[in-house]
Amino acid sequence: MTTTESSDEFTPATTDEARDFLAENAAGAGRAIFPVGGRTALHYGYASTQPGIAFSTLRLNRTIDYPARDMTITVEAGIRMDELTEILKAEGQRLPIDVPQSSRATLGGVLATNTSGPRRFGFGTLRDYLIGISSIDATGKTFSAGGRVVKNVAGYDLCKLMIGSLGTLAVITQATLKVIPQPEASRILWCAAADWQAVETALENLLTSATRPVALEVLNANAAHEIAAEARLDLPADGPVLCIGFEGATRETEWETETMTAELQTAGIRDVAVVADAEPLWFALTDFATSSDEPLTFQANLRPSRLVEFAELATSAGVSLAAHAGNGIVIGHLPDTVTTLDAAVKILSPLQTLAHEADGNLVIFDCDETWKQTIPVFGQSRQDRALMQRIKQQLDPRDILNPGRVFTKNAVSAAQ
Repeated sequence: MTTTESSDEFTPATTDEARDFLAENAAGAGRAIFPVGGRTALHYGYASTQPGIAFSTLRLNRTIDYPARDMTITVEAGIRMDELTEILKAEGQRLPIDVPQSSRATLGGVLATNTSGPRRFGFGTLRDYLIGISSIDATGKTFSAGGRVVKNVAGYDLCKLMIGSLGTLAVITQATLKVIPQPEASRILWCAAADWQAVETALENLLTSATRPVALEVLNANAAHEIAAEARLDLPADGPVLCIGFEGATRETEWETETMTAELQTAGIRDVAVVADAEPLWFALTDFATSSDEPLTFQANLRPSRLVEFAELATSAGVSLAAHAGNGIVIGHLPDTVTTLDAAVKILSPLQTLAHEADGNLVIFDCDETWKQTIPVFGQSRQDRALMQRIKQQLDPRDILNPGRVFTKNAVSAAQ
């Protein structure tokens, strides 16, 4: 067992240690437990006002089973995503999920936050690759779901339930994933558009494209400039940009990029650059979601048909914006000039309204903690929120795991 000198952190080396610690805590003081991995998403959600114990999974980082021929791997939840990538790469395989700060992020954290990135358009999310999971609840009870062992709790599909739960239901300790082969080639088209109308026209034409992109990103000029600089590429970034990614066999990828370039020219976008060494650009597109010094970072989810309208509105307010256009997901950073809550609300309010009108929502990834008392962090309250609270009550009735992270008396709703 490993604890800090202040005994406010516990880092088990085995799942048995983790189970015993949680069981002893539940039977005794019942202190709040805050599961942590790479600590890349601690800003997401509400900050707890309760003292407690940081429960680190970093030493739970072993590879349990890797039958490469079966295209599956079982690993502990504390493994860093970069390490998992290297293990798979040695066998010519990969998990096609883009994860910001992958050198720090752990698999458990990625599952708990339901993280995905640009290649979500072609490959889906981690939910599509998770075939088994093991967790420990707040009382120290272990349970597994999926894979060769199915022990569900209260009839719930725990594989799906744990994804995006932010550590509020159980501590994820192990996961079994299906993986896919590494592609022979990976290319990105960087397509500079004259205006937002050109972007909308191009997106409409892509619906009938002969190609099959794995990523379809829309950037405004602020984001395009930042991403090109991060990738150390000299690319046009004076207006809206479409980034269209292709992966697969070399000849197939070459044909797709040539075909897409011709289709874009027909749609009126003629300034197209082919990025053949695409890895730095994939990295920059993925890490754009990471908040740094910006006053506020948000994610909006809306119908893809309203995405360009949303992007125009956000751009006019100075927001730096990148969107997964095929999925209707938008990441935005408020400009540095926003230094007060009132200024943030002035920009966010019309964006929240538009997201809700487009059958979506807008959630806050990161901002000043005091702002969260006014801004609805998880957006508009929906009917499924009551269901989420009932599940939390059933699986963690004493509210030991991440208390206040999602459900808090101080939370505000956009519906209020």
